Amino acid sequence: MLKAIKVGFFVNFLIFLFNFSVVFADDFAMQRQLLVKQIESEVKATSLYLDKEALDPKVMQVIASVHRHLFVPEHQRSYAYENRPLPIGYGQTISQPYIVAIMTDLLKINKQSKVLELGTGSGYQAAILSQLVDQVFSIEIVEQLGKKAKERLARLGYDNVQVKIGDGYYGWEEHAPFDAIIVTAAASHIPPPLIKQLKEGGNMIIPVGTAFMTQQLLLINKQQDGKIVSKQILPVRFVPVTGKH
Repeated sequence: MLKAIKVGFFVNFLIFLFNFSVVFADDFAMQRQLLVKQIESEVKATSLYLDKEALDPKVMQVIASVHRHLFVPEHQRSYAYENRPLPIGYGQTISQPYIVAIMTDLLKINKQSKVLELGTGSGYQAAILSQLVDQVFSIEIVEQLGKKAKERLARLGYDNVQVKIGDGYYGWEEHAPFDAIIVTAAASHIPPPLIKQLKEGGNMIIPVGTAFMTQQLLLINKQQDGKIVSKQILPVRFVPVTGKH
């Protein structure tokens, strides 16, 4: 009789744990949906800058599906679905989801695209891109962050992302040209090697400015004749790039 009671208690405990995990998972799912609504609202509020009132539905679907809480330190997980940047260590941050969404949208990528990312960070932006393109090549200069991001992306099944430790200023010539390039830290100028490695017809999105002055998010288009056309999108605030340049 006592054995039966113990077994029954154990079974009920397992059921409790399962139900708790489902509710917890649903809480995150609900938070992601609320985050998408916040981003949609902010896009409308900044439509004069973006020249549009809504982003590509495919981008928003990916924002709603990628688990941002798995890309932030454990003690930050309760804030993972707030629409703001969060510290990830080593003086770096995971970008605000609104910024991630608009930068991804502005690249005009598709399932055949090959994308270069400068500044892997925790791997969140690379995870977003991986759901929308064929290949992502991401460079992180902070070795500890790069190694953690590479392991995290592999563990979570983002197997079309390659991560390299190095100075992103020089791009990744071995895999150039790229259909699109995204820079996730503020540079003082547009690195010439990136212009060279951008495919004709391709887009680059990059914040330009210094840590203590106004930064502008720039959209760079390399036209079919090789001419470079740039457009200011909106003022932003990013951590500065590190490295010799």
